[in-house]
Amino acid sequence: MVEAESLSHLRGAFESMVGSVDSEVARILDKSLGGGEVTVEEGTRLFDADGTALLAIMATADELRKRTNGDAVSYVINRNINFTNVCIKRCGFCAFSRDHRQEEGYFLPLNEIVRRAREASDFGATEVCVQAGLPPKMEGSLYIDLTRELKAELPDMHIHGFSPEEVLYGSIRSKCSIEDYLLGLKAAGVGSLPGTSAEILDQEVRDRIAAGRITVDQWTEVIKTAHKVGIPTTSTIMFGHIETNAHRAAHLAYLRDIQKETGGFTEFVPLSFVHEEAPMFADAIAKSRAEGDTGAEMRPGATGAEVITMHAIARIMLHGWIDNIQCSWVKEGPKLAQVLLSAGCNDVGGTLMNESISTSAGASYGQLVPPSELRRWIRDINRVPVQRDTLYHTLHTFETEPLEPELLDLAKADAPERFGSFAELIKLDEWRYTGQRAPTLTGPTWVEIKRGS
Repeated sequence: MVEAESLSHLRGAFESMVGSVDSEVARILDKSLGGGEVTVEEGTRLFDADGTALLAIMATADELRKRTNGDAVSYVINRNINFTNVCIKRCGFCAFSRDHRQEEGYFLPLNEIVRRAREASDFGATEVCVQAGLPPKMEGSLYIDLTRELKAELPDMHIHGFSPEEVLYGSIRSKCSIEDYLLGLKAAGVGSLPGTSAEILDQEVRDRIAAGRITVDQWTEVIKTAHKVGIPTTSTIMFGHIETNAHRAAHLAYLRDIQKETGGFTEFVPLSFVHEEAPMFADAIAKSRAEGDTGAEMRPGATGAEVITMHAIARIMLHGWIDNIQCSWVKEGPKLAQVLLSAGCNDVGGTLMNESISTSAGASYGQLVPPSELRRWIRDINRVPVQRDTLYHTLHTFETEPLEPELLDLAKADAPERFGSFAELIKLDEWRYTGQRAPTLTGPTWVEIKRGS
């Protein structure tokens, strides 16, 4: 261990806490601060670091964040619309999906999907995020038709919709190329794609946690083609299960290489594995008990230190290529999210209004956080709240807090009643899945169901 002299330009911020840092870690961090690119091997070494080295990694990431984003922390007013949980895939990490034989499958009617988007607009949302399961024998044009209906009702709403897995499925069901399907989505009004279904971009790991899931090559083709035709995407990782530190570093470098080629990623969002209801975690525990081993390979999600390290190293490895690192308050909760804002993150995501996928897996935090609460988290750490759109254009900088409450602030008191929840969705007979290949055109809306209850 040597005195961290190579980090002298940051010593004022953390010298009192950090007495010494491993010389190799110090060299890597100094390289990053000097504009050098961190390799997979160097990234793996950072992921292996702990103790005082973690403080140095955080400080380095925070410095790079400040150089790129200043003191602004952004958020978006949006709503998630997960219109069906029926899915032909049985991914080991997913507690959201139901196959067509299960009594908890739902499929929202088209008029309810549109109503939810309209309601989001009424509450100030600039984005709806549309994702769902992959229903059996789905009509190939479903995602395109759904986008067209939403844009006809709300032409100014940004449609952030359809993961690479959904795009691949839509193209297969439509018997067309991925490029042609993406062009159809763009013409209908899709503004960007979520970069989900990435998990870990290592085929061996994917085969173990989700056999039959979209492959690394297929995911890459969808993403690169989306960027080629002018559809930006987010990028993600799901970590804290069976992957290694080397997998994490390689995943970040893989995304960096795509960004160098296409420039189409708007952000990077680390998503820690929520294990409580995940089938593969339950299966691993059952197997370990039967075989008398510890089941240690399957981890119950990331530790707090791993969450911090993941976000910080993402900033370090992606610096200069992907400017926006988002922390998920749904996955990590508000307190840890605040820590992450001092470890390389510059964005806290969105208001969501509905959140089904993480909630179904056992995430502890609610489905709606109004803008004033997001801004409070940001102000608590002496940063400046900024409302953005999906593509990170600034809509409003809040130097001071508005005197009047916003509509979502007023809605929070009755949010569960107003917006519904995943637990309610899977119990409603009115929206039960009965073999639909696309949403029924009409049906009872949430407002009508609640009125009649």
